[in-house]
Amino acid sequence: MSLFVPEFDESVVVRDADAEVVGGAPVAVRLLADSSACGGALSTVRVTLGQGADGARPHLHRNSAEMFFLLDGEAEVLSGDDIVTAERGDLVIVPPGRPHAFAAAPGSAADLLIVITPGVERFEYFRHLQRVRLGEAAPESLLEVQELYDNHFLKSTAWEGRH
Repeated sequence: MSLFVPEFDESVVVRDADAEVVGGAPVAVRLLADSSACGGALSTVRVTLGQGADGARPHLHRNSAEMFFLLDGEAEVLSGDDIVTAERGDLVIVPPGRPHAFAAAPGSAADLLIVITPGVERFEYFRHLQRVRLGEAAPESLLEVQELYDNHFLKSTAWEGRH
């Protein structure tokens, strides 16, 4: 086991009013702290999902764990072949290499704090997703940046068959 010790000198403070928001209803991503802001320790976003909205399709990170903390509402979180319905105050941590996805639970909205550790520069990834949503970039363009963002898409029969 190796220990990663991030190196940064100042506390990171992000005011809600100053955070960039990518997207809008039904999916808004508030960019809080990218890896470069905290010496690679983590990357943090807040994702707000409208009722039943999809957050992320199945994927995995080879080098980072991902934490989902439910600030409000209910979300379905895929971890491997298991689907967990998380409620306000619940925490789900997915280890590196494990397939995962998330969405607001049917009939519910969800507000999630998501942390990836160790961090990966992710802000530009979320901006890229927004360009795909707006039709400014092809969906296939995400395949070209999988290594850069350690975000590897895959199929999940458990996720596809959940409803």
